Amino acid sequence: MNKIKSDVKKTMGMEVNGPVFWSSIVFLVVSITLVLIFREDAEAFFSDTQAAVTSNMGWLFILCVNLFVAFCFFVAFSRFGKIRLGGKDAKPEFSTSAWFAMLFSAGMGIGLLFWSIAEPINHFQTPPLGEPGTPAAARQAMNFTFLHWGLHAWAIYALVALALAFFTYNRQLPLTVRSAFYPFLGERIHGVVGHVIDILAVIATLFGLATSLGFGVQQVAAGLSHVFPAIANNITTQIILIIVITGIATISVVTGVDKGVRILSEWNIRVALFILVAVLVLGPTVFILGSYVQNTGSYIGNFMQLSFWNEAYSTRNWQGGWTVFYWAWWISWAPFVGIFIARVSKGRTIKEFVLGVLIAPSLLCFLWMTAFGSTALHETLAGNTTIADAVAADISTALFVFFEQLPFSTALSVVGILLVAGFFVTSSDSGSLVVVSLTSGGNPNPSVGIRVFWALAGGAVAAVLLVGGGLQALQTAVIITGLPFAIILLLMCYSLYRGLDEEAEEESKLGRTQQRKAYQQLVAEMLAKRAQRQDAARTVEARKDNPTPPNPDIL
Repeated sequence: MNKIKSDVKKTMGMEVNGPVFWSSIVFLVVSITLVLIFREDAEAFFSDTQAAVTSNMGWLFILCVNLFVAFCFFVAFSRFGKIRLGGKDAKPEFSTSAWFAMLFSAGMGIGLLFWSIAEPINHFQTPPLGEPGTPAAARQAMNFTFLHWGLHAWAIYALVALALAFFTYNRQLPLTVRSAFYPFLGERIHGVVGHVIDILAVIATLFGLATSLGFGVQQVAAGLSHVFPAIANNITTQIILIIVITGIATISVVTGVDKGVRILSEWNIRVALFILVAVLVLGPTVFILGSYVQNTGSYIGNFMQLSFWNEAYSTRNWQGGWTVFYWAWWISWAPFVGIFIARVSKGRTIKEFVLGVLIAPSLLCFLWMTAFGSTALHETLAGNTTIADAVAADISTALFVFFEQLPFSTALSVVGILLVAGFFVTSSDSGSLVVVSLTSGGNPNPSVGIRVFWALAGGAVAAVLLVGGGLQALQTAVIITGLPFAIILLLMCYSLYRGLDEEAEEESKLGRTQQRKAYQQLVAEMLAKRAQRQDAARTVEARKDNPTPPNPDIL
Protein backbone atom coordinates (compact mmCIF):
# COMPACT_ATOMS: atom_id res chain seq x y z
CA MET A 1 0.00 0.00 0.00
CA ASN A 2 2.74 2.43 0.94
CA LYS A 3 4.66 1.82 -2.27
CA ILE A 4 1.63 2.59 -4.39
CA LYS A 5 1.12 5.74 -2.38
CA SER A 6 4.70 6.78 -3.17
CA ASP A 7 3.91 6.67 -6.90
CA VAL A 8 0.92 9.00 -6.45
CA LYS A 9 2.11 12.55 -7.01
CA LYS A 10 0.54 15.86 -7.94
CA THR A 11 0.69 16.69 -11.63
CA MET A 12 -1.08 19.76 -12.98
CA GLY A 13 -3.13 19.86 -9.81
CA MET A 14 -4.14 16.15 -10.13
CA GLU A 15 -3.00 13.32 -7.87
CA VAL A 16 -1.93 10.54 -10.24
CA ASN A 17 0.10 7.36 -10.33
CA GLY A 18 2.79 8.70 -12.68
CA PRO A 19 3.91 5.53 -14.50
CA VAL A 20 0.34 4.43 -15.25
CA PHE A 21 -1.06 7.90 -16.02
CA TRP A 22 1.69 9.08 -18.37
CA SER A 23 2.25 5.74 -20.13
CA SER A 24 -1.47 5.50 -20.89
CA ILE A 25 -1.54 9.05 -22.24
CA VAL A 26 1.52 8.51 -24.44
CA PHE A 27 0.00 5.34 -25.91
CA LEU A 28 -3.31 7.07 -26.61
CA VAL A 29 -1.72 10.16 -28.14
CA VAL A 30 0.50 8.09 -30.42
CA SER A 31 -2.42 5.87 -31.48
CA ILE A 32 -4.74 8.81 -32.14
CA THR A 33 -2.06 10.70 -34.06
CA LEU A 34 -1.27 7.74 -36.30
CA VAL A 35 -4.97 7.18 -37.04
CA LEU A 36 -5.50 10.82 -38.00
CA ILE A 37 -2.35 11.08 -40.14
CA PHE A 38 -2.74 7.75 -41.94
CA ARG A 39 -6.50 7.64 -42.12
CA GLU A 40 -6.85 5.56 -45.30
CA ASP A 41 -4.05 3.20 -44.35
CA ALA A 42 -5.56 2.90 -40.88
CA GLU A 43 -8.81 1.54 -42.30
CA ALA A 44 -6.93 -1.19 -44.20
CA PHE A 45 -4.81 -1.94 -41.12
CA PHE A 46 -7.88 -2.30 -38.93
CA SER A 47 -9.53 -4.67 -41.40
CA ASP A 48 -6.45 -6.88 -41.88
CA THR A 49 -5.65 -6.99 -38.17
CA GLN A 50 -9.15 -7.96 -37.18
CA ALA A 51 -9.18 -10.81 -39.72
CA ALA A 52 -5.77 -12.08 -38.58
CA VAL A 53 -6.55 -12.06 -34.86
CA THR A 54 -10.02 -13.58 -35.14
CA SER A 55 -9.02 -16.36 -37.55
CA ASN A 56 -5.90 -17.40 -35.62
CA MET A 57 -6.81 -16.70 -31.99
CA GLY A 58 -10.59 -17.12 -31.94
CA TRP A 59 -10.29 -20.54 -30.30
CA LEU A 60 -8.41 -18.96 -27.38
CA PHE A 61 -11.14 -16.40 -26.74
CA ILE A 62 -13.79 -19.14 -26.79
CA LEU A 63 -11.86 -21.42 -24.45
CA CYS A 64 -11.07 -18.61 -22.00
CA VAL A 65 -14.63 -17.34 -21.73
CA ASN A 66 -15.99 -20.83 -21.08
CA LEU A 67 -13.43 -21.27 -18.32
CA PHE A 68 -14.59 -18.00 -16.78
CA VAL A 69 -18.20 -19.24 -16.68
CA ALA A 70 -17.16 -22.51 -15.03
CA PHE A 71 -14.97 -20.72 -12.50
CA CYS A 72 -17.75 -18.33 -11.46
CA PHE A 73 -20.21 -21.14 -10.76
CA PHE A 74 -17.48 -23.07 -8.94
CA VAL A 75 -16.74 -20.28 -6.47
CA ALA A 76 -20.46 -19.58 -5.95
CA PHE A 77 -21.37 -23.14 -4.96
CA SER A 78 -18.14 -24.12 -3.25
CA ARG A 79 -17.09 -23.42 0.34
CA PHE A 80 -16.14 -19.94 -0.86
CA GLY A 81 -19.78 -18.98 -1.46
CA LYS A 82 -20.34 -17.98 2.19
CA ILE A 83 -17.47 -15.48 2.24
CA ARG A 84 -18.78 -11.93 2.55
CA LEU A 85 -17.14 -9.08 0.65
CA GLY A 86 -15.85 -6.73 3.31
CA GLY A 87 -15.90 -9.24 6.16
CA LYS A 88 -18.58 -11.01 8.18
CA ASP A 89 -20.08 -7.82 9.56
CA ALA A 90 -20.19 -5.87 6.26
CA LYS A 91 -23.56 -4.60 5.04
CA PRO A 92 -24.55 -3.70 1.44
CA GLU A 93 -24.22 0.03 0.74
CA PHE A 94 -26.94 0.05 -1.93
CA SER A 95 -30.35 -1.58 -2.17
CA THR A 96 -30.67 -4.59 -4.45
CA SER A 97 -32.72 -2.63 -6.99
CA ALA A 98 -30.17 0.21 -7.13
CA TRP A 99 -27.37 -2.36 -7.39
CA PHE A 100 -29.01 -4.09 -10.36
CA ALA A 101 -29.70 -0.74 -12.04
CA MET A 102 -26.08 0.40 -11.81
CA LEU A 103 -24.46 -2.83 -12.96
CA PHE A 104 -26.95 -3.27 -15.80
CA SER A 105 -26.52 0.30 -17.05
CA ALA A 106 -22.75 0.03 -16.95
CA GLY A 107 -22.59 -3.49 -18.36
CA MET A 108 -25.02 -3.57 -21.28
CA GLY A 109 -26.84 -0.28 -21.86
CA ILE A 110 -26.05 1.06 -25.31
CA GLY A 111 -25.24 -2.33 -26.82
CA LEU A 112 -28.69 -3.73 -26.09
CA LEU A 113 -30.36 -0.86 -27.90
CA PHE A 114 -27.97 -1.02 -30.86
CA TRP A 115 -27.98 -4.79 -31.42
CA SER A 116 -31.35 -6.03 -30.07
CA ILE A 117 -32.88 -5.93 -33.57
CA ALA A 118 -29.85 -5.78 -35.82
CA GLU A 119 -28.16 -8.89 -34.49
CA PRO A 120 -31.06 -11.40 -34.76
CA ILE A 121 -31.91 -10.09 -38.23
CA ASN A 122 -28.27 -10.38 -39.32
CA HIS A 123 -28.05 -13.97 -38.06
CA PHE A 124 -31.37 -14.73 -39.76
CA GLN A 125 -30.18 -13.36 -43.11
CA THR A 126 -26.65 -14.81 -42.92
CA PRO A 127 -26.78 -17.70 -40.44
CA PRO A 128 -23.58 -19.47 -39.37
CA LEU A 129 -25.24 -22.82 -40.09
CA GLY A 130 -28.09 -23.87 -42.39
CA GLU A 131 -30.26 -21.98 -44.86
CA PRO A 132 -31.07 -18.26 -44.40
CA GLY A 133 -34.60 -16.90 -44.12
CA THR A 134 -36.19 -20.01 -42.61
CA PRO A 135 -37.89 -20.66 -39.23
CA ALA A 136 -34.86 -22.77 -38.32
CA ALA A 137 -32.61 -19.79 -39.08
CA ALA A 138 -34.80 -17.61 -36.84
CA ARG A 139 -34.47 -20.04 -33.93
CA GLN A 140 -30.73 -20.26 -34.49
CA ALA A 141 -30.49 -16.46 -34.65
CA MET A 142 -32.00 -16.14 -31.17
CA ASN A 143 -29.75 -18.92 -29.84
CA PHE A 144 -26.61 -17.08 -30.88
CA THR A 145 -27.98 -13.74 -29.71
CA PHE A 146 -28.63 -15.23 -26.27
CA LEU A 147 -25.14 -16.74 -26.30
CA HIS A 148 -23.55 -13.34 -26.91
CA TRP A 149 -25.63 -11.47 -24.28
CA GLY A 150 -26.10 -14.13 -21.62
CA LEU A 151 -24.05 -15.94 -19.00
CA HIS A 152 -20.72 -15.72 -20.82
CA ALA A 153 -20.74 -11.93 -20.97
CA TRP A 154 -21.75 -11.53 -17.35
CA ALA A 155 -19.29 -14.18 -16.17
CA ILE A 156 -16.42 -12.05 -17.51
CA TYR A 157 -17.73 -9.07 -15.54
CA ALA A 158 -18.42 -11.17 -12.44
CA LEU A 159 -14.89 -12.60 -12.41
CA VAL A 160 -13.14 -9.23 -12.55
CA ALA A 161 -15.59 -7.53 -10.18
CA LEU A 162 -15.33 -10.34 -7.63
CA ALA A 163 -11.54 -10.36 -7.70
CA LEU A 164 -11.29 -6.61 -7.28
CA ALA A 165 -13.97 -6.44 -4.59
CA PHE A 166 -12.40 -9.28 -2.59
CA PHE A 167 -8.86 -7.94 -2.60
CA THR A 168 -10.07 -4.39 -1.95
CA TYR A 169 -12.54 -5.04 0.87
CA ASN A 170 -11.14 -8.22 2.42
CA ARG A 171 -7.42 -7.60 1.93
CA GLN A 172 -7.43 -3.78 2.12
CA LEU A 173 -5.59 -3.31 -1.18
CA PRO A 174 -6.24 -0.39 -3.60
CA LEU A 175 -9.13 -0.71 -6.05
CA THR A 176 -6.93 -1.35 -9.10
CA VAL A 177 -6.52 -4.41 -11.31
CA ARG A 178 -2.99 -5.07 -10.05
CA SER A 179 -4.36 -5.81 -6.56
CA ALA A 180 -6.04 -8.97 -7.84
CA PHE A 181 -2.62 -10.55 -8.42
CA TYR A 182 -1.22 -10.09 -4.93
CA PRO A 183 -1.41 -13.81 -3.90
CA PHE A 184 1.30 -14.85 -6.37
CA LEU A 185 3.01 -11.56 -7.27
CA GLY A 186 3.22 -10.29 -3.70
CA GLU A 187 4.96 -6.94 -3.33
CA ARG A 188 5.84 -6.93 -7.04
CA ILE A 189 2.36 -5.55 -7.75
CA HIS A 190 3.78 -2.24 -6.49
CA GLY A 191 6.47 -2.20 -9.18
CA VAL A 192 6.83 -2.44 -12.94
CA VAL A 193 4.68 -5.57 -13.30
CA GLY A 194 1.81 -3.88 -11.47
CA HIS A 195 2.15 -0.75 -13.59
CA VAL A 196 1.98 -2.81 -16.81
CA ILE A 197 -1.19 -4.59 -15.62
CA ASP A 198 -2.91 -1.30 -14.83
CA ILE A 199 -1.77 0.30 -18.09
CA LEU A 200 -3.27 -2.61 -20.07
CA ALA A 201 -6.46 -2.21 -18.04
CA VAL A 202 -6.63 1.52 -18.83
CA ILE A 203 -6.12 0.96 -22.56
CA ALA A 204 -8.61 -1.93 -22.69
CA THR A 205 -11.16 0.13 -20.78
CA LEU A 206 -10.80 3.19 -23.01
CA PHE A 207 -11.09 1.23 -26.26
CA GLY A 208 -13.97 -0.88 -24.94
CA LEU A 209 -15.70 2.27 -23.78
CA ALA A 210 -15.00 4.02 -27.10
CA THR A 211 -16.66 1.13 -28.95
CA SER A 212 -19.86 1.45 -26.95
CA LEU A 213 -19.85 5.22 -27.22
CA GLY A 214 -19.30 4.92 -30.96
CA PHE A 215 -22.29 2.60 -31.31
CA GLY A 216 -24.37 4.86 -29.11
CA VAL A 217 -23.62 8.12 -30.91
CA GLN A 218 -24.29 6.53 -34.31
CA GLN A 219 -27.68 5.38 -33.06
CA VAL A 220 -28.56 8.75 -31.50
CA ALA A 221 -27.61 10.48 -34.75
CA ALA A 222 -29.64 8.00 -36.79
CA GLY A 223 -32.63 8.43 -34.48
CA LEU A 224 -32.52 12.20 -34.62
CA SER A 225 -32.26 12.12 -38.42
CA HIS A 226 -35.11 9.61 -38.60
CA VAL A 227 -37.46 11.61 -36.38
CA PHE A 228 -36.24 15.04 -37.51
CA PRO A 229 -35.18 14.72 -41.19
CA ALA A 230 -33.60 18.18 -41.17
CA ILE A 231 -30.78 16.79 -38.98
CA ALA A 232 -28.23 15.03 -41.16
CA ASN A 233 -26.86 11.67 -40.03
CA ASN A 234 -23.17 12.20 -40.76
CA ILE A 235 -19.82 12.26 -39.01
CA THR A 236 -20.20 15.96 -38.12
CA THR A 237 -23.46 15.32 -36.29
CA GLN A 238 -21.90 12.36 -34.51
CA ILE A 239 -18.90 14.38 -33.32
CA ILE A 240 -21.18 17.17 -32.07
CA LEU A 241 -23.23 14.60 -30.16
CA ILE A 242 -20.07 13.13 -28.62
CA ILE A 243 -19.06 16.60 -27.43
CA VAL A 244 -22.48 17.39 -25.94
CA ILE A 245 -23.06 14.04 -24.24
CA THR A 246 -19.47 13.82 -22.98
CA GLY A 247 -20.01 17.24 -21.40
CA ILE A 248 -23.07 15.95 -19.57
CA ALA A 249 -21.15 12.84 -18.51
CA THR A 250 -18.37 15.04 -17.15
CA ILE A 251 -20.84 16.79 -14.86
CA SER A 252 -22.07 13.40 -13.65
CA VAL A 253 -18.48 12.22 -13.04
CA VAL A 254 -17.76 15.25 -10.87
CA THR A 255 -20.75 14.46 -8.64
CA GLY A 256 -19.51 10.88 -8.08
CA VAL A 257 -21.08 7.41 -7.81
CA ASP A 258 -23.44 8.11 -4.91
CA LYS A 259 -25.23 10.93 -6.72
CA GLY A 260 -24.82 11.40 -10.46
CA VAL A 261 -24.05 7.85 -11.58
CA ARG A 262 -26.57 6.15 -9.28
CA ILE A 263 -29.41 8.54 -10.12
CA LEU A 264 -28.79 8.36 -13.88
CA SER A 265 -28.53 4.56 -13.77
CA GLU A 266 -31.83 4.22 -11.93
CA TRP A 267 -33.56 6.56 -14.39
CA ASN A 268 -32.12 4.63 -17.33
CA ILE A 269 -33.59 1.41 -15.97
CA ARG A 270 -36.98 3.06 -15.44
CA VAL A 271 -37.05 4.38 -19.02
CA ALA A 272 -35.79 1.04 -20.39
CA LEU A 273 -38.52 -0.84 -18.52
CA PHE A 274 -41.10 1.63 -19.85
CA ILE A 275 -40.01 0.94 -23.44
CA LEU A 276 -39.90 -2.80 -22.80
CA VAL A 277 -43.42 -2.81 -21.38
CA ALA A 278 -44.61 -0.62 -24.26
CA VAL A 279 -43.28 -3.13 -26.80
CA LEU A 280 -44.82 -6.01 -24.85
CA VAL A 281 -48.23 -4.30 -24.77
CA LEU A 282 -48.26 -2.70 -28.23
CA GLY A 283 -46.54 -5.60 -30.00
CA PRO A 284 -47.55 -9.27 -30.39
CA THR A 285 -47.72 -9.91 -26.63
CA VAL A 286 -48.59 -13.61 -26.71
CA PHE A 287 -45.90 -14.31 -29.30
CA ILE A 288 -43.26 -12.43 -27.29
CA LEU A 289 -44.04 -14.31 -24.08
CA GLY A 290 -44.17 -17.67 -25.86
CA SER A 291 -40.94 -17.08 -27.76
CA TYR A 292 -39.23 -15.89 -24.54
CA VAL A 293 -39.95 -19.23 -22.91
CA GLN A 294 -38.90 -21.13 -26.04
CA ASN A 295 -35.76 -19.06 -26.66
CA THR A 296 -34.61 -19.46 -23.06
CA GLY A 297 -35.23 -23.21 -23.12
CA SER A 298 -33.43 -23.58 -26.44
CA TYR A 299 -30.46 -21.60 -25.11
CA ILE A 300 -30.24 -23.81 -22.02
CA GLY A 301 -30.69 -27.01 -24.03
CA ASN A 302 -27.98 -26.09 -26.54
CA PHE A 303 -25.72 -24.32 -24.06
CA MET A 304 -22.67 -26.58 -24.31
CA GLN A 305 -22.76 -26.90 -28.10
CA LEU A 306 -23.18 -23.16 -28.58
CA SER A 307 -20.49 -22.33 -26.04
CA PHE A 308 -17.77 -24.48 -27.60
CA TRP A 309 -18.69 -24.18 -31.29
CA ASN A 310 -15.58 -22.90 -33.04
CA GLU A 311 -16.38 -22.97 -36.78
CA ALA A 312 -13.58 -25.55 -37.11
CA TYR A 313 -15.06 -27.24 -40.21
CA SER A 314 -15.93 -24.07 -42.10
CA THR A 315 -13.91 -21.84 -44.39
CA ARG A 316 -15.92 -18.78 -43.34
CA ASN A 317 -14.96 -16.38 -40.58
CA TRP A 318 -18.51 -15.62 -39.41
CA GLN A 319 -17.49 -16.15 -35.82
CA GLY A 320 -14.70 -13.58 -36.02
CA GLY A 321 -17.16 -10.77 -36.67
CA TRP A 322 -19.62 -11.91 -34.02
CA THR A 323 -18.73 -14.30 -31.16
CA VAL A 324 -15.02 -13.50 -31.03
CA PHE A 325 -15.74 -9.78 -31.31
CA TYR A 326 -18.25 -10.00 -28.48
CA TRP A 327 -15.89 -11.94 -26.22
CA ALA A 328 -13.13 -9.42 -26.92
CA TRP A 329 -15.57 -6.54 -26.32
CA TRP A 330 -16.73 -7.91 -22.97
CA ILE A 331 -13.12 -8.62 -21.96
CA SER A 332 -12.10 -5.08 -22.89
CA TRP A 333 -14.99 -3.77 -20.82
CA ALA A 334 -14.16 -6.08 -17.91
CA PRO A 335 -11.80 -3.72 -16.02
CA PHE A 336 -14.31 -0.88 -16.41
CA VAL A 337 -17.44 -2.83 -15.45
CA GLY A 338 -15.52 -4.94 -12.92
CA ILE A 339 -14.17 -2.00 -10.95
CA PHE A 340 -17.52 -0.24 -11.11
CA ILE A 341 -19.45 -3.30 -9.87
CA ALA A 342 -16.83 -3.87 -7.18
CA ARG A 343 -17.33 -0.32 -5.91
CA VAL A 344 -21.06 -0.90 -5.37
CA SER A 345 -21.02 -4.53 -4.14
CA LYS A 346 -19.50 -4.38 -0.67
CA GLY A 347 -21.37 -6.42 1.93
CA ARG A 348 -22.69 -9.20 -0.33
CA THR A 349 -21.72 -12.86 -0.03
CA ILE A 350 -19.83 -14.37 -2.94
CA LYS A 351 -22.73 -16.68 -3.79
CA GLU A 352 -25.19 -13.78 -3.72
CA PHE A 353 -22.80 -11.66 -5.76
CA VAL A 354 -22.10 -14.23 -8.49
CA LEU A 355 -25.69 -15.37 -8.92
CA GLY A 356 -26.91 -11.77 -8.81
CA VAL A 357 -24.48 -10.65 -11.48
CA LEU A 358 -24.97 -13.72 -13.69
CA ILE A 359 -28.64 -14.66 -13.53
CA ALA A 360 -30.80 -11.53 -13.13
CA PRO A 361 -29.13 -9.39 -15.85
CA SER A 362 -29.00 -12.36 -18.25
CA LEU A 363 -32.75 -13.01 -17.89
CA LEU A 364 -33.51 -9.33 -18.41
CA CYS A 365 -31.26 -9.26 -21.49
CA PHE A 366 -33.07 -12.34 -22.83
CA LEU A 367 -36.47 -10.70 -22.35
CA TRP A 368 -35.28 -7.52 -24.07
CA MET A 369 -33.75 -9.41 -27.00
CA THR A 370 -36.91 -11.48 -27.38
CA ALA A 371 -39.26 -8.49 -27.27
CA PHE A 372 -37.30 -6.66 -29.96
CA GLY A 373 -35.39 -9.34 -31.87
CA SER A 374 -38.04 -12.07 -31.99
CA THR A 375 -40.73 -9.56 -32.90
CA ALA A 376 -38.58 -8.31 -35.78
CA LEU A 377 -38.06 -11.90 -36.93
CA HIS A 378 -41.79 -12.56 -36.61
CA GLU A 379 -42.54 -9.60 -38.89
CA THR A 380 -39.91 -10.71 -41.41
CA LEU A 381 -41.16 -14.31 -41.52
CA ALA A 382 -44.68 -12.95 -42.07
CA GLY A 383 -43.48 -11.19 -45.22
CA ASN A 384 -42.91 -7.67 -43.89
CA THR A 385 -39.26 -6.99 -44.78
CA THR A 386 -39.21 -3.33 -43.71
CA ILE A 387 -37.09 -3.96 -40.61
CA ALA A 388 -34.78 -6.40 -42.40
CA ASP A 389 -34.23 -3.88 -45.20
CA ALA A 390 -33.38 -1.18 -42.65
CA VAL A 391 -30.82 -3.46 -41.00
CA ALA A 392 -29.22 -4.18 -44.36
CA ALA A 393 -29.11 -0.46 -45.23
CA ASP A 394 -28.00 1.03 -41.88
CA ILE A 395 -27.86 -0.93 -38.62
CA SER A 396 -28.15 2.21 -36.49
CA THR A 397 -31.66 2.96 -37.84
CA ALA A 398 -33.09 -0.50 -37.04
CA LEU A 399 -34.56 0.45 -33.65
CA PHE A 400 -36.46 3.43 -35.06
CA VAL A 401 -37.79 1.56 -38.10
CA PHE A 402 -38.93 -1.12 -35.64
CA PHE A 403 -40.86 1.49 -33.64
CA GLU A 404 -42.62 2.55 -36.87
CA GLN A 405 -44.34 -0.84 -36.91
CA LEU A 406 -46.01 -0.01 -33.56
CA PRO A 407 -48.56 2.61 -32.45
CA PHE A 408 -47.18 5.87 -31.03
CA SER A 409 -44.00 5.35 -33.06
CA THR A 410 -42.80 8.96 -32.88
CA ALA A 411 -43.13 9.07 -29.09
CA LEU A 412 -41.32 5.73 -28.77
CA SER A 413 -38.53 6.95 -31.05
CA VAL A 414 -38.03 10.12 -28.99
CA VAL A 415 -37.94 8.10 -25.75
CA GLY A 416 -35.54 5.67 -27.44
CA ILE A 417 -33.17 8.51 -28.37
CA LEU A 418 -33.25 9.78 -24.77
CA LEU A 419 -32.54 6.27 -23.47
CA VAL A 420 -29.57 5.78 -25.80
CA ALA A 421 -28.23 9.16 -24.71
CA GLY A 422 -28.81 8.23 -21.06
CA PHE A 423 -26.91 4.97 -21.43
CA PHE A 424 -24.22 6.91 -23.28
CA VAL A 425 -23.81 9.22 -20.29
CA THR A 426 -23.74 6.45 -17.66
CA SER A 427 -21.24 4.42 -19.71
CA SER A 428 -19.03 7.45 -20.14
CA ASP A 429 -19.09 8.59 -16.53
CA SER A 430 -18.76 5.07 -15.11
CA GLY A 431 -15.84 4.32 -17.42
CA SER A 432 -14.19 7.61 -16.56
CA LEU A 433 -14.43 6.91 -12.83
CA VAL A 434 -12.81 3.52 -13.40
CA VAL A 435 -9.91 4.96 -15.41
CA VAL A 436 -9.52 7.59 -12.70
CA SER A 437 -9.19 4.82 -10.11
CA LEU A 438 -6.60 2.98 -12.21
CA THR A 439 -4.47 6.06 -12.89
CA SER A 440 -4.62 7.45 -9.35
CA GLY A 441 -3.45 4.33 -7.52
CA GLY A 442 -6.94 3.38 -6.35
CA ASN A 443 -7.47 6.70 -4.59
CA PRO A 444 -11.06 6.55 -3.20
CA ASN A 445 -11.39 10.36 -3.41
CA PRO A 446 -9.62 11.47 -6.60
CA SER A 447 -9.43 15.13 -7.50
CA VAL A 448 -12.05 16.75 -9.73
CA GLY A 449 -9.36 17.56 -12.29
CA ILE A 450 -8.47 13.96 -13.06
CA ARG A 451 -12.16 13.00 -13.26
CA VAL A 452 -12.81 15.71 -15.84
CA PHE A 453 -9.64 14.83 -17.78
CA TRP A 454 -10.57 11.18 -18.31
CA ALA A 455 -14.21 11.93 -19.03
CA LEU A 456 -13.11 14.17 -21.89
CA ALA A 457 -10.43 11.69 -23.01
CA GLY A 458 -12.99 8.89 -23.37
CA GLY A 459 -15.09 11.00 -25.71
CA ALA A 460 -11.99 12.02 -27.68
CA VAL A 461 -10.96 8.40 -28.28
CA ALA A 462 -14.45 7.51 -29.51
CA ALA A 463 -14.48 10.54 -31.85
CA VAL A 464 -11.07 9.76 -33.36
CA LEU A 465 -11.86 6.08 -33.94
CA LEU A 466 -15.12 7.04 -35.68
CA VAL A 467 -13.26 9.47 -37.92
CA GLY A 468 -10.46 6.99 -38.60
CA GLY A 469 -12.44 3.92 -39.54
CA GLY A 470 -15.96 3.78 -38.16
CA LEU A 471 -17.28 0.48 -36.80
CA GLN A 472 -14.33 -1.43 -38.27
CA ALA A 473 -11.88 0.64 -36.25
CA LEU A 474 -13.94 0.30 -33.09
CA GLN A 475 -14.22 -3.48 -33.41
CA THR A 476 -10.54 -3.95 -34.22
CA ALA A 477 -9.38 -1.79 -31.32
CA VAL A 478 -11.47 -3.91 -28.98
CA ILE A 479 -10.19 -7.24 -30.33
CA ILE A 480 -6.53 -6.17 -30.22
CA THR A 481 -6.76 -4.96 -26.62
CA GLY A 482 -8.97 -7.87 -25.54
CA LEU A 483 -6.47 -10.57 -26.52
CA PRO A 484 -3.69 -9.84 -23.97
CA PHE A 485 -6.28 -9.06 -21.32
CA ALA A 486 -7.86 -12.50 -21.77
CA ILE A 487 -4.57 -14.01 -20.58
CA ILE A 488 -4.54 -11.63 -17.62
CA LEU A 489 -8.03 -12.80 -16.67
CA LEU A 490 -6.90 -16.44 -16.74
CA LEU A 491 -4.15 -15.55 -14.27
CA MET A 492 -6.75 -13.66 -12.24
CA CYS A 493 -8.77 -16.88 -11.81
CA TYR A 494 -5.75 -18.59 -10.26
CA SER A 495 -4.94 -15.60 -8.07
CA LEU A 496 -8.53 -15.25 -6.86
CA TYR A 497 -8.71 -18.96 -6.04
CA ARG A 498 -5.60 -18.66 -3.88
CA GLY A 499 -6.95 -15.59 -2.14
CA LEU A 500 -10.34 -17.20 -1.47
CA ASP A 501 -8.67 -20.37 -0.25
CA GLU A 502 -6.64 -18.38 2.28
CA GLU A 503 -9.75 -16.49 3.37
CA ALA A 504 -11.77 -19.69 3.78
CA GLU A 505 -8.97 -21.26 5.82
CA GLU A 506 -8.76 -18.17 8.05
CA GLU A 507 -12.53 -18.18 8.55
CA SER A 508 -12.41 -21.91 9.21
CA LYS A 509 -9.71 -21.45 11.85
CA LEU A 510 -11.62 -18.55 13.33
CA GLY A 511 -14.78 -20.64 13.28
CA ARG A 512 -13.04 -23.55 14.98
CA THR A 513 -11.60 -21.18 17.58
CA GLN A 514 -15.01 -19.68 18.20
CA GLN A 515 -16.56 -23.13 18.37
CA ARG A 516 -13.90 -24.24 20.84
CA LYS A 517 -14.48 -21.15 22.96
CA ALA A 518 -18.23 -21.64 22.76
CA TYR A 519 -17.83 -25.32 23.73
CA GLN A 520 -15.55 -24.42 26.61
CA GLN A 521 -18.03 -21.80 27.77
CA LEU A 522 -20.87 -24.32 27.49
CA VAL A 523 -18.92 -26.90 29.51
CA ALA A 524 -18.08 -24.27 32.12
CA GLU A 525 -21.75 -23.29 32.36
CA MET A 526 -22.76 -26.95 32.66
CA LEU A 527 -20.16 -27.54 35.39
CA ALA A 528 -21.30 -24.40 37.19
CA LYS A 529 -24.92 -25.56 37.06
CA ARG A 530 -23.87 -29.02 38.19
CA ALA A 531 -21.98 -27.51 41.11
CA GLN A 532 -25.05 -25.45 42.02
CA ARG A 533 -27.22 -28.54 41.94
CA GLN A 534 -24.70 -30.42 44.09
CA ASP A 535 -24.58 -27.54 46.59
CA ALA A 536 -28.35 -27.47 46.72
CA ALA A 537 -28.46 -31.24 47.25
CA ARG A 538 -25.91 -31.04 50.07
CA THR A 539 -27.94 -28.30 51.73
CA VAL A 540 -31.06 -30.48 51.64
CA GLU A 541 -29.17 -33.43 53.08
CA ALA A 542 -27.70 -31.26 55.83
CA ARG A 543 -31.19 -30.09 56.79
CA LYS A 544 -32.35 -33.70 57.03
CA ASP A 545 -29.45 -34.63 59.30
CA ASN A 546 -29.85 -31.48 61.43
CA PRO A 547 -33.54 -30.56 61.46
CA THR A 548 -34.34 -27.05 62.56
CA PRO A 549 -35.82 -27.04 66.11
CA PRO A 550 -39.37 -25.76 66.43
CA ASN A 551 -39.78 -22.05 67.16
CA PRO A 552 -40.99 -21.67 70.72
CA ASP A 553 -42.87 -18.52 69.86
CA ILE A 554 -45.01 -20.49 67.43
CA LEU A 555 -45.69 -23.12 70.07
